[in-house]
Amino acid sequence: MNQLKGYLIVSLLFLVFHFCISIDTIAPLQFIKDGDVLVSKGERFALGFFSPATSTRRYVGIWYNKVSQQTVVWVANRDNPINDTSGVLTINRQGNLVLYEKNQTIPLWSANFSTATNNSMAQLQDSGNLVLLQRDTQRILWQSFDYPTDTLLPYMKLGLNKRTGKSWVLASWKSKDDPGTGDIVYKIDPTGVPQLFLYKGPLRWWRGGPWTGERWSGVPEMTRSYIFNVSFVNNEDEVSIVYGVTNPSIVSRMMVNESGNVQRATWNERDRRWIGFWSAPKEQCDNYGECGANSNCDPYEPDNFICKCLPGYEPKSQRDWYLRDGSGGCIRKAGVSTCGAGEGFVKMERVRVPDTTQARADMSMSLKACELECLKNCSCTAYTSADERGLGCLRWFGNLVDTRTYSSEGQDIYVRVDAAELAKYVKSKGPLAKKGMLAMLILSIIAATLFLLLFPACCFIQRKRKAKDRRSKSMFNFEDSQSAKGSNEVGISDLPCFDLSTIAAATDNFSDANKLGEGGFGSVYKGLLDGAHEIAVKRLSKYSGQGNEEFKNEVTLIAKLQHRNLVRVLGYCIQEREKMLIYEFLPNKSLDSFIFDENKRSSLDWSTRHNIICGIARGILYLHQDSRLRIIHRDLKASNVLLDASMNPKISDFGMARIFGINQIEANTNRVVGTYGYMSPEYAMQGLFSVKSDVYSFGVLLLEILTGRKNSSYYDETTSSNLVGYVWDLWREGRSLEIVDLTLGDSYPEHEVLKCIQIGLLCVQESAADRPTMSAVVFMLSNDPILPSPKQPAFIMKRTYNSGDPSTGANSVNEVTVTLLEPR
Repeated sequence: MNQLKGYLIVSLLFLVFHFCISIDTIAPLQFIKDGDVLVSKGERFALGFFSPATSTRRYVGIWYNKVSQQTVVWVANRDNPINDTSGVLTINRQGNLVLYEKNQTIPLWSANFSTATNNSMAQLQDSGNLVLLQRDTQRILWQSFDYPTDTLLPYMKLGLNKRTGKSWVLASWKSKDDPGTGDIVYKIDPTGVPQLFLYKGPLRWWRGGPWTGERWSGVPEMTRSYIFNVSFVNNEDEVSIVYGVTNPSIVSRMMVNESGNVQRATWNERDRRWIGFWSAPKEQCDNYGECGANSNCDPYEPDNFICKCLPGYEPKSQRDWYLRDGSGGCIRKAGVSTCGAGEGFVKMERVRVPDTTQARADMSMSLKACELECLKNCSCTAYTSADERGLGCLRWFGNLVDTRTYSSEGQDIYVRVDAAELAKYVKSKGPLAKKGMLAMLILSIIAATLFLLLFPACCFIQRKRKAKDRRSKSMFNFEDSQSAKGSNEVGISDLPCFDLSTIAAATDNFSDANKLGEGGFGSVYKGLLDGAHEIAVKRLSKYSGQGNEEFKNEVTLIAKLQHRNLVRVLGYCIQEREKMLIYEFLPNKSLDSFIFDENKRSSLDWSTRHNIICGIARGILYLHQDSRLRIIHRDLKASNVLLDASMNPKISDFGMARIFGINQIEANTNRVVGTYGYMSPEYAMQGLFSVKSDVYSFGVLLLEILTGRKNSSYYDETTSSNLVGYVWDLWREGRSLEIVDLTLGDSYPEHEVLKCIQIGLLCVQESAADRPTMSAVVFMLSNDPILPSPKQPAFIMKRTYNSGDPSTGANSVNEVTVTLLEPR
């Protein structure tokens, strides 16, 4: 009998011990202390206490149980952390799920449902949903899916309960070390016609638009596929969307991060990393209201300016529009009646429809009825189908805001115009088409008559002008064999051509007081255009290594580029042997003026540096992959990265850039251009350049930002290696953090800095094939994947270069820009 009692006591103690160490849903949760883990029945998710990144604070969270990178998908006490390991998650006497600190009677967090019961239990479901159930009826009293944090899991709702006011929204973490409620919010706004928004604080940051029956209007990539099935509900009870997965083995999540992006990613078990396949915003036209009211943002326009007024509208400020500032938007053309005879609609194809906050929807109306109904109301400015399948009517009243064009998969919208504007557009059928065709015929006859009358006079004037130009050296003084061709090429950029006197007046005749800096190609001046707009003027020296070809290249190339991390060019000037580019003015000048300055460098905390690194990476990715032209910069360095008032980076100086074909991998040149210390080995020695040449330059620049030291001037006397070599040696010895800029002190997350150092070393590997692409770099910077070990980088040993005669074009401040290098 005593032996039996002893056996029972030992068995009971064992069960109690096992219960405290590992709990699952076979036995319902009663309490979890710090150190315990609750695993879902299918072992897909785990619940327990954790500390994010380098933080020592403790939180209760849910994460993927079998994903090797700890990926937290829900946090209970995100705004009320515990400072030690005394936390206990339990069910109190009222049946509520609560979190206590040691010796505390007031909970730090609770499920806080209104109905009290002493008959409840908690379970972690294999969907990642933590539920509080009533034991006898299995009724759900509370669930974590109703209180998302930064992650949307499959079968979790995003939206609003219209009856209770309960909203299901995503809010970013404050930082990777702090899961507190951040400023980036992803939600459905039910005002007017419900639509999807990403907010940054109180500001609308990106708009997914209204639901079109198949997808969000602003997410053309969202199509029904074998991975996801989507359920959208919009009735008197709620508006919501739920994403399901067709294959339960697929691990997928949507999350918002603190940098202002919403991302969709799936877990790749083979590579043991998250693979991102959609994110927003991605480009300039994704920014909410980028072009103001009554305009369309079109990133595919060939003439360099993404903002276009809608039919029947004109720029609110012609001056701002001329300077490529479309934020003021457009207004109705002068003298146009908004409710006159002969009005009609102009069709715009493949767009994200305007903000529907002030729009109205009627699902019982056909598209034709929608047109007639819009014509009856003088305040109706546009209409379209509420559903992509042609069902329902969606009408706008007032300004049309945040319209943009897509290359495919967009909607069609019909914009109201008066009779005169309508005559400019030809429709395929109906009485309006006949009127339009008649108007076009009359205009054609008038134009032909004027041409016959004025053509001889124009020819005479042109001959006189050419004769005058040959006698004068004041305009387009190109000295190569293609001078005439070159001057025409500059003109096709469609950038404003400023008069020399205008630029001279703006810069106080290029006074030293307005000089911002000087480089190998000349000087840069600050100017004030028309006494209001600040500009930066890049004035090429007559001894500049950037000749006519480089200048024409930069004008025609940069005019086609639009991205938040690329500097914006406003115009150019070619007159009296002067070649100048006019840029937007960026008050913080170039990156090298900060990171290589002992005093200024201390103002760059880790968050700022990381933002600069990520911004440069996104800018280069745009050049390589997302722009209409595949572009190799070939001279990426700290002095060619400018900083705006908010310390956001903007890549500049495209004089050496080259355009690649869509399927082109690499090219060869006999004229190697670039800057020592930033040039990849295959380019410097063999003249081979590719997207991987820019990746190498980015890697060097990344290491310079982390260390505050120049690759071209920092050498370790014991090894005769440059900065890249020194970082490589420290990384192999596990001492990478010793090279981090001392001005950062201890105020940086070690894991993030180590990740950036490793990414930098991956980018400067000797073989171009081993270096990652910029898309991979952007993903690595924005996520926490398992990184491969870098191979030995290409070391460029310490050498001394003489700038020599200024006519060689190799003269610059602080660093040497090579304009011609013939390898042996």
